[in-house]
Amino acid sequence: MASSSSSHLPSSVFNPRRHVGVHAERVSDVASTEFPGHYPGEDHSWSLARFKENLTVSIKRLSQRSIEFDLVGVDASIANAFRRILIAEVPTIAIEDVFVWNNTSVIHDEVLAQRLGLVPLSVDPAIFSSRLPGDIPYDRNTLVFQLDVECSRDQKGNIVNEYVRSGDLKWVPQGEQESVFGELVPTATNKDIVLAKLRPGQVINVELHAIKGVGKEHAKWSPVATATYRLHPLILLNPSKPIPPHLAEKFAACFSPGVVKVNTDGKISIDDRHLRKDTMSREVLRHKEFEGSVELKRIRDWFIYSVESEGPYAPEALFPEAIKVMRGKISSIRAAAEALLADSESPEANTAAATGPDADGDVEMDS
Repeated sequence: MASSSSSHLPSSVFNPRRHVGVHAERVSDVASTEFPGHYPGEDHSWSLARFKENLTVSIKRLSQRSIEFDLVGVDASIANAFRRILIAEVPTIAIEDVFVWNNTSVIHDEVLAQRLGLVPLSVDPAIFSSRLPGDIPYDRNTLVFQLDVECSRDQKGNIVNEYVRSGDLKWVPQGEQESVFGELVPTATNKDIVLAKLRPGQVINVELHAIKGVGKEHAKWSPVATATYRLHPLILLNPSKPIPPHLAEKFAACFSPGVVKVNTDGKISIDDRHLRKDTMSREVLRHKEFEGSVELKRIRDWFIYSVESEGPYAPEALFPEAIKVMRGKISSIRAAAEALLADSESPEANTAAATGPDADGDVEMDS
């Protein structure tokens, strides 16, 4: 079955080895077959040069708070590792300790503290070191904020400070923080988050300590609102069984808007510029009149990421930060492996092996 897409897509996209089949009630060819020994006479051992040639990262959409980009040429395990790192292991700054001096609102202290902890802060975490349990807070590991709001009525009887918002957080510089931050005053990334509602006479007065952490400890340290990926869709038309002109509009309605183009004479084609928008709903597979006319595929190593930033990072900076974390993990594994290798080659290790237990687990004791 051939594709009716135009030449905007690279020819390698139509390689059947890269395809995951999408059927009415199942998927097929989920695992890659390009590994050593599977295809006789073909060398599929891992090659850095081949990896560099096939790897592609391209940004498709960028806004102030979100990004959509393509990662092509990696295994699903690597793509998913980056997704998990984006959610759980890229560090941020969040409120950890809440000291309540006065709270006469209807919100309990514990609930207020939870809401405050989830407020994303616009602070570069690279400036700070982590504060472990038992460490003494100081200006390099702790940020201090003050929230002091009292609701009252003005001379005309209007309520003042009815809502307590994240914009009411006031940074209290400690030590050298004022000179370190300069004009970049730490604040909430969104100043309109409602934290509480007050009535005249009610007061909230709390002191907040923010520290560095990662999302796997608590979701408040996650730098993203969401980080997802999906495989790039592919729609293949069968030229030997074309769609009849009187069914062209019905066929186009089975896909996301803009994916299928219908000409004035009723001929259809796939617009590969909008192909990525298709949701692979399989609606077309429900209709018997289209059976054998189309195949639905996904490209196994073409990942479409959608990431929404909610912390101090610009959307385009999140993926490089995830790569830094991944490189740190690889360095740790390499150092551990080299240490194990060095231990196994040391004379002490050979002596221990010689005097260790035999095949039956027996150990010869010195007299």
